[in-house]
Amino acid sequence: MATNEDTLLQQSAHAARSRHGMVTTPHRAASEAGAEVLRRGGTAIEAVIAAGAALTVLYPHFCGLGGDAVWIVADSEGRRDAIMGIGQAAEALPKLDVIPTRGPLSTLTTAALVDSWGKALDYSRTHWGGSESFASLLGDAIEFAAGGFPVSQSQAHWHAFRKDEIDGWPGVSRFFVKEGVQHQPQLAAVLEEIALHGYRTFYEGDVADRIASGLEAAGSPIRKRDLEKTFATLAAPLSLAYRDVELLAPPPPSQGVTTLSIMGILSNFAMQDIAPDTSQFYHLCAEAIKQAFLERGGIADPAFIEQDCAAWLGQDFLATKARKIDRNVALPWPAPFRNGDTVFLAATDAQGRSASVLQSTYYDWGSGVLLEDTGILWQNRGAAFSTDPKSPNMIAPGKRPFYTLNPGIALRDGQPAILYGTQGADGQPQTLTLLLSRLIDHGLDPLSALSAPRFLLGRTFSDSRDNLKIEQSVGSDVIDTLSSYGHGVVAIPELSALAGQAGVIKIGGDGWIDGAHDPRSDGCAVGV
Repeated sequence: MATNEDTLLQQSAHAARSRHGMVTTPHRAASEAGAEVLRRGGTAIEAVIAAGAALTVLYPHFCGLGGDAVWIVADSEGRRDAIMGIGQAAEALPKLDVIPTRGPLSTLTTAALVDSWGKALDYSRTHWGGSESFASLLGDAIEFAAGGFPVSQSQAHWHAFRKDEIDGWPGVSRFFVKEGVQHQPQLAAVLEEIALHGYRTFYEGDVADRIASGLEAAGSPIRKRDLEKTFATLAAPLSLAYRDVELLAPPPPSQGVTTLSIMGILSNFAMQDIAPDTSQFYHLCAEAIKQAFLERGGIADPAFIEQDCAAWLGQDFLATKARKIDRNVALPWPAPFRNGDTVFLAATDAQGRSASVLQSTYYDWGSGVLLEDTGILWQNRGAAFSTDPKSPNMIAPGKRPFYTLNPGIALRDGQPAILYGTQGADGQPQTLTLLLSRLIDHGLDPLSALSAPRFLLGRTFSDSRDNLKIEQSVGSDVIDTLSSYGHGVVAIPELSALAGQAGVIKIGGDGWIDGAHDPRSDGCAVGV
């Protein structure tokens, strides 16, 4: 690719370098859709909406119109906000002893993704001078859905992984192919309606009528009145000072406080002096994660349960946790298993205005309930609720569930410096811990940080044991040492899908922007 000093220095399979803006997503076509918005002068928010809409089509197994989104946005003028696009539980809930993870009774919450796009676009117009419309931003997504696109490596993987279940999900096996070209004409029609009539048609208009009818016919408790009450909200992000940056994370019910807690615990160690490819590095990261996860069970909807985030992020509290870490002994994993998958995408524009976003239908393929006349696959985020009356996350009408979505932005001198996030439910804070230390403590570039070996603590789709699954590329010496500390180590393949799909954009003080998406994904960063 031809380059010049003022525009693009490097574009590789997963990474890019630029001076004028950057988009990163887990699918190349989605990254290009966002980059095209930046090329025509659009804002980072507008680029993310275009890329995110494309992903609802290109990555239907991980995100879609029937899901949610959580945003962190920041700019050089001091704005820093979270957009919490989290649907609420239905008003008329069935009596449940156990919350199903699939099927109609797992469709317990509404979908706030589309409203988050609307709130974000309003934010862009109000604060960043944005001028794009849904008609212009949804064009690529509509074209992909109507014209067809090659099935991604990720979709093929998760279709094959769920082959024994998919046939039991009405419509899913007919609508979604495991290989070849995917068409979604019904979804294209819904996107066209949103482009023509505005985003609230999803909740109050003709589209809402069809969605509500489809959900009721499937056996869901969600009704049109629940859709009408679905709104994304603007909230102040949580923050934590780490080395020379300020880390921003979404507030509860997101687990953003957990990621910040981990980094706050690690701030008590000289991580910059511990090489990021050593057993001690992995051990300290794992033990800090365990300590932070001890409080994670208290995260819930702040409208229902008071959240003492200030205490959880207090310096003395975090220092006490750090002192509990034995540098040569592993503690047992304290967290109950939570499934879940999502997509991370981010963009920064020529003015440094930045958006870091996660979109999700919770589990891969969500609830497994497809509304066939709209092509919308509904999420099963209600599976994150509890039926235990003593739980802060006890299900209740209108309540938002505990939320794994956890995008972040790091500020340096008040300016957006690093945009980051990852797929992976329980694995999100874990992957972010490794990435942030490598990026901040050790100064790695995005692709190097993303390519380095990672681990996953706890249970997974295929392993019910609470062990430390670590990519075998760490080497046998590291694995042996971690085992000697008491970690139940299981080696997994290099660049394993279990280790998540993360993305990073790093904005340098010299004006250069470096971005990458995980080599474990189909995606890339695209500079403009």
